[in-house]
Amino acid sequence: MNTLVALALFVVGLGLVVYFAEKLVKGVVGTSLGFGVSTFLISVVFIGFDPENLAVGAVAAYDGVAGIALGSIIGSAMVAIALAFGITALIAPMQFEQAPRQVLAVPILSVILLGGLALDGQLSRTDGAILLAGFALSVLYLLWLSKRGLDIKATGEVAETLEEAGQVNRRKSAGLLVVSLIAIIVGSELLVAGAETIIAQIGLSDTVFGMTILALLISIEELARELPAARQGKAEISFGNVAGSILAFFLFNAGIVALVNPIAVNFQVLSFYLPLCLGTVIVVSLFMLTRRVPRWAGGVLVALYLAFAIGGYVLG
Repeated sequence: MNTLVALALFVVGLGLVVYFAEKLVKGVVGTSLGFGVSTFLISVVFIGFDPENLAVGAVAAYDGVAGIALGSIIGSAMVAIALAFGITALIAPMQFEQAPRQVLAVPILSVILLGGLALDGQLSRTDGAILLAGFALSVLYLLWLSKRGLDIKATGEVAETLEEAGQVNRRKSAGLLVVSLIAIIVGSELLVAGAETIIAQIGLSDTVFGMTILALLISIEELARELPAARQGKAEISFGNVAGSILAFFLFNAGIVALVNPIAVNFQVLSFYLPLCLGTVIVVSLFMLTRRVPRWAGGVLVALYLAFAIGGYVLG
């Protein structure tokens, strides 16, 4: 496959994935509402739901491209928690009414769980099942906290869809879900096929490409979600997007991806990418304990992302 064809496949695949991801969320939420599921339960169960990253990661795992599969998890998480959240704080410093310590611990434990399971150099199907069990327990824990007064709101595209939801047509929603799912899978196949050729041509490893370039292209819309909320004085929505993304990426998405096909986790991921991601999650949690994220803190987070992107390239 020549470079131009590969680039065309990559661009078309990326377009299909990004466009139909929003449609898939609408289909999932609309179908759930059509079957009588409450908006609150949808908000908790689909917290941080990110179908584009899930689809790309699953297809990459199926095709044996471990770097892209892991990039859809770790790299995309860094875009959300370091780059997007950091730029948001630089432009609109954030203050929070509450920052429950019980919630702050969940994202940290999620990253630690994945890292612990990956220490043997692989995320197996058994590991995937454990990660999904961890996600289920996290959802149950959030439901328990909500009964004790914690206000849990939907984030990202799920929140937007719930706000727009009027009279839901269950049949149309189910049809949209099926069509969008097929389009995303096809798009992910095209994207991964094109990416493999591009990676070979430019001389990058699939790990570096997946953690930086691809993760940035798929997840940069996180900034479009977090910044408007912060500028409107709704900082909790911005942080909810960050915390929800960690749960979705490291537990739900990673679990599904590992079940599709076991993923090899190389030394670069274990020694650099994962530790830096865990450190960033801890830094965000420490900022949250103060209930404010000033501009200098945003600068720290952006610097951490740059270290993640540039450091991986240098070490790779």
